[in-house]
Amino acid sequence: MKTILAYGDSLTYGHDAAVFGRHAYEDRWPSVLEAGLGGVARVIAEGLGGRTTVFDDNAAAFDRNGARVLPTLLQTHAPLDLVIIFLGTNDLKLFINGTAFGAAMGVKRLVEIVRHHPYMPGFKVPEVVIVSPPLTVETDHKDLHPMFAPRADEAKLFSFYYGRIAKELGCGYFDAATVAKATPIDGVHLDAANTRAIGEGLVPVVKSILKI
Repeated sequence: MKTILAYGDSLTYGHDAAVFGRHAYEDRWPSVLEAGLGGVARVIAEGLGGRTTVFDDNAAAFDRNGARVLPTLLQTHAPLDLVIIFLGTNDLKLFINGTAFGAAMGVKRLVEIVRHHPYMPGFKVPEVVIVSPPLTVETDHKDLHPMFAPRADEAKLFSFYYGRIAKELGCGYFDAATVAKATPIDGVHLDAANTRAIGEGLVPVVKSILKI
């Protein structure tokens, strides 16, 4: 049985903007991916709303810095065969980073953390798949519009920078924007169908990487 860590933000958590709650377990993309792999792998979902790649966000009562939390999770869930890194949207907030390039550099650092973690003897270094986020869309949401709308053009650059980083580092790559689109309810999060589409789209990528 292979073990996969799905490391992400609210899109991995499965935030449901329509009810300000959470999508059903079977609709979240890590669950859909696991089902699509037909029982040969389990997918551990580690999604946290507001999580960034490597940047601090002290507006929350919990640690949103993905670089600081990742080593603990690598140790907690080891041994791992694959880590899927699906972060970056929250990096676009003006008070955090504001650029797709900065987010890509953050993802690069996360890959380095995965590859250089002091795993126990006999544990192999996991493979990595980088996922670039879906585009943000126009919304009249009172909080998320001012938070993300000024950087809508930056979101369009995710696929370019993330694809380049994945190639340079020899990682698997998947562009979530090719299968999923955010809901205009808040401009960032996904409805059930779109979050399922990401899990379905990742199935052949993961099968190829893990040779299953």
